Amino acid sequence: MSQTPSVTGVVTGTVRDKNTQEVLVGVTVQVENTTLGTITDTDGRYTLSLPVGSVNLKASYVGYQPLIKFNVIVTAGNANEINFELQEENQRLSEVVVKANRAVAAVTTIDTPNSIQRLSSDEIKTNPGGNFDVSRVIQTLPGVGGSVGGLRNDIVIRGGAPNENVFYLDGIEIPVINHFQTQGGTGGPQGILNVSFIEDVTLSSSSFDARYDNALASVFQFKQREGNPNRLQGNFRLSGTELALTAEGPLTSRTTFLASARRSYLQFFFKLIDLPIRPDYWDFQYKVTHKLNPKTTLTTLGVGAIDNFSFAPTREKTPDKEYAILRNPLIQQWNYTVGVSVRRLIERGYLNVALSRTAFDNSLDRFEDSRQQTESTRTLRLRSRETENKLRFDISQRINGWQLSGGGVVQNVLFDNNLQARVRNQVLRPDGTELFPAITLRSRSNLDFWRYGAFVQANKSFLGKRLGVSAGIRTDMNSLTTDGNNPIKTLSPRLALSYALTDRWNINASVGRYTKIPINTILGFRNEAGQLVNRNAQYIKADHYVAGIEYTPVATTRFTVEGFYKQYSDYPVSLLRGISLANQSTDFTAIGNEPITSTGRGQAYGVEFFFQQKLVKNIFAVASLTFVRSLFAGQNNVLIPSAWDNQVLFSGLLGRKFKRGWEMGLKYRYAGGAPYTPFDLAASQQNFLALGNGVLDVNSLNSLRLKALNQFDFRLDKKWNFRRTTIDVFLDVQNAFVLPTPGYPEFVLARLPENAGFVTTDDQPLRPDGSNGVPTIISNNDPFVTPTLGFIVEF
Repeated sequence: MSQTPSVTGVVTGTVRDKNTQEVLVGVTVQVENTTLGTITDTDGRYTLSLPVGSVNLKASYVGYQPLIKFNVIVTAGNANEINFELQEENQRLSEVVVKANRAVAAVTTIDTPNSIQRLSSDEIKTNPGGNFDVSRVIQTLPGVGGSVGGLRNDIVIRGGAPNENVFYLDGIEIPVINHFQTQGGTGGPQGILNVSFIEDVTLSSSSFDARYDNALASVFQFKQREGNPNRLQGNFRLSGTELALTAEGPLTSRTTFLASARRSYLQFFFKLIDLPIRPDYWDFQYKVTHKLNPKTTLTTLGVGAIDNFSFAPTREKTPDKEYAILRNPLIQQWNYTVGVSVRRLIERGYLNVALSRTAFDNSLDRFEDSRQQTESTRTLRLRSRETENKLRFDISQRINGWQLSGGGVVQNVLFDNNLQARVRNQVLRPDGTELFPAITLRSRSNLDFWRYGAFVQANKSFLGKRLGVSAGIRTDMNSLTTDGNNPIKTLSPRLALSYALTDRWNINASVGRYTKIPINTILGFRNEAGQLVNRNAQYIKADHYVAGIEYTPVATTRFTVEGFYKQYSDYPVSLLRGISLANQSTDFTAIGNEPITSTGRGQAYGVEFFFQQKLVKNIFAVASLTFVRSLFAGQNNVLIPSAWDNQVLFSGLLGRKFKRGWEMGLKYRYAGGAPYTPFDLAASQQNFLALGNGVLDVNSLNSLRLKALNQFDFRLDKKWNFRRTTIDVFLDVQNAFVLPTPGYPEFVLARLPENAGFVTTDDQPLRPDGSNGVPTIISNNDPFVTPTLGFIVEF
């Protein structure tokens, strides 16, 4: 069977009032600049049968601002769920004539007037180099940096740590969004969330709504679509790195489901390119939506993963591959988040109640040589489990022009941690007497404590609705830390303003304080006497000051410029090394298992430029440029570059749609060189056998910089549409120009060919203190290229 011009696909969805969540009846939904359209029924739903391809879909209703969804993909295989949330029309002063196209391009609202970006599901799926990974696609947005080397999905927002971000899936917090996640952080080499579930992703990098707790750098809201209510459908995706199966459809007339399973093939890809690491994972996801009655919806969801990180022999034995085996631990992890939420529509508003449970189990093992996994060669053993049970509730209502909301959260935190880490081997003098004793760090801890918080938020328009004002305040407490039950300590007010100069120009500003409780690995650390040494830890504080301007000349084009300044206080500082945790780089293990003091300070500041051209004449483009500095101080109170001080970030994306189902995307990304710390060569040589890696010279902390990252990604898609099936064959290449991928240098003691022992200065076996070894610094700039050829079948 071949594709014919008459092949059609279905676009369906629901239209609601954004503020009250009431469905809207009689809304016109049509393809922009055509007569193809329909109106919503008594349930607020619409269904359109359209020729396959890409369209811009517009929803219009009297008394509401029109809204356009750009680049909606219409295929024959799956119905595309496109939902609209319309805002009431702003009737502004007579001298400001509001054109219809002003509203359709704006992503800002009164409650979040600045520092906000939004990605649709189709933008994520077709992002070059993204390989269907939401965490990677996010790195193209303004102010967003990533990890050094490109192997991990650490999301760095405006110079803040990866663990300063929080993530919500349909209003339920999900602490783990990556496979092989660093405990105490949020990054990992591969995202967990299935893009087939995603309706859109909203990133707020400041002026967060007060309902969100524990956010210092950003709030990510992942909105999932509902399953197809009319028929069973799904898709099957196979590539060089993974296999994924997704299914959806109706269970009853009032119940729909989404479900998926995914299997990694990264281990085979890394074997092909002769890398020693073998990341192997499964992940699972589901969502069930049930309409109890026209005003009440019950939703259950879940996401989970099973991860195994091991090593295998390589064809070529090189120092850098040997180092990877020595330095990286064996990892076994599993995690899940499950939740149930109820949304009840009330007069002029709605009520949400959500109950969820998250568990994260982390097992790490490192040996002097991973080929000899005996207790005598062990350098690290970590067994840890974090479990959180959360109850969230909030109410939102529109009263006399005010949009008012309030609510709270109560959660029980369980944390069990068993750590044994060898810091140094015993060092002997030539006569056999002890020069330095062996040092082993041991911590056995368990916690069971409560966290709770509350918030209120109010938004209103003034001056003929030209001025938007949003104000909120929240407080958070806990039953563990010394000052944990003092609500004044974490009082977090915030204020945001938006003023419409004309229908095309807006100026926006916000100021606010945000707080975050220290991570569980810090709170749960005990000394060898069993004492919780970090109970005096304070909530980390960040004060944000942001101002910018937004220009929307036409509905499809948006320019923004924003300046930001963030001031940090009460930041954790390591008592063992005297340095801020912000000045440490991330890896695949865990952070925070040490005594700290809440005396650190920091600042991050910069300016962002952003341009977006939505789909016009089959072309779309995005470009962002950020200048940012991120500086933190430890015990000496001297500000130095943090691990995320890239200084300059740029990303550009250009997409082109061709006839007959062809589509091409090009992306370029630049990141200034990240700071790093040189090695203390003497200490590195002395402790190499115990640690498997070098010892950093903390007196020269982050005094050097890597080379800048330059990366070009490419994607090519070809779709074939048949009567009820679509086949999409794609080629996705990350770092297509094979440019160097800067990474941190590595310290090793030189080895003999074929790993037949160590090179020594006296041709004798390597001494325990490494004094007769040959120190070697390995540069880590080899290109990391990820080509992916695969296909998707929609059925």
